[in-house]
Amino acid sequence: MCDPKYLFKAQNTAIVVLGGDRRTRLLNPAAEAVLDISDRRARGQPVAKVVGDYPPLHEVLDKAVDDGQTYTLREMPLRVPLGGEPAMADCTVTPLVEVGDPVGLMLELWRVDSLVKLARDSWLSARQSATRSMIRGLAHEIKNPLGGLRGAAQLLDRELPHGELREYTRIITHEADRLTKLVDRMSAPYLQIRREPLNLHEVLQHVYRLVQAEVQGRITIYRDYDPSLPDLVGERDGLVQVFLNIVRNAAQAIDGKGRITIRTRIDRRQSVGGILYRQVIRVQIHDDGPGVPEDLLEKMFYPLVTGRAEGTGLGLSLAQEIVSRHKGRIDCKSAPGDTTFTVVLPLEHGDE
Repeated sequence: MCDPKYLFKAQNTAIVVLGGDRRTRLLNPAAEAVLDISDRRARGQPVAKVVGDYPPLHEVLDKAVDDGQTYTLREMPLRVPLGGEPAMADCTVTPLVEVGDPVGLMLELWRVDSLVKLARDSWLSARQSATRSMIRGLAHEIKNPLGGLRGAAQLLDRELPHGELREYTRIITHEADRLTKLVDRMSAPYLQIRREPLNLHEVLQHVYRLVQAEVQGRITIYRDYDPSLPDLVGERDGLVQVFLNIVRNAAQAIDGKGRITIRTRIDRRQSVGGILYRQVIRVQIHDDGPGVPEDLLEKMFYPLVTGRAEGTGLGLSLAQEIVSRHKGRIDCKSAPGDTTFTVVLPLEHGDE
């Protein structure tokens, strides 16, 4: 028979156990992730300091004890951790009756924004088949100019007198080759990722160097890397394309001088596409540009949708396709002066 403590910890639903004094007794790992507080720190704390000081919650706790019934609150605001963002959860309250003890309570929490993301992930997967068909159709049109670009760069390389200048023509040749290989794989009948262990910081450093050469000091690019980041098994060329599209878009959106920050972190027990992963890599790209227009925010990952007259509308659609093949996701939050793209990449197989 399974140990009840193991079952409690293995639950993907966030569970908080309160004593009769409304102080926290236990949090399972899923609750630690949702509430951004450890079980050790939460123990003995009032429910208001762990879950949130929400008057309707206190009323429901009283009713559950008095009636011995289960109650549910919809879209309950959660406590906002330091440096965190507001979040809401559906909360089910169940009394735990033990003879001779005050009535304890069990809270089950489901993040509402997580449910919205699951629905969005499912909806986006339906769009991806159209994106794949479009990419296959455009492959020939993309590869022809890439071949011409590569040939011109090679001719220019022979004519340049200085080796220092040849570095730039070699970048053009290397990027043309990378894009040709990427288009070949994206247009293949079966979309297989050529997986290999890679250092994501090396991928981001390559992107950093490419964009630095383009902005020529107009924009400052800050790097805030987590040194404990483990290797990721993935497709290097595809991930270069993902982050190059996002960072380049940020640079193009900034009018005049500005700032871009590339940040990496490890998150634990995160759900992506309905699967709970023990560890994921989170990459955030923040810029202080004008922000994404509201009418574009919900459809920016569609093929052929762009906010720039000279844009193709393919970059973010392609980025989403590549991230999806890595079992990850892309999100964007934007306001004037504050735009953040978040790419989440699982490190291992999901728990379920």
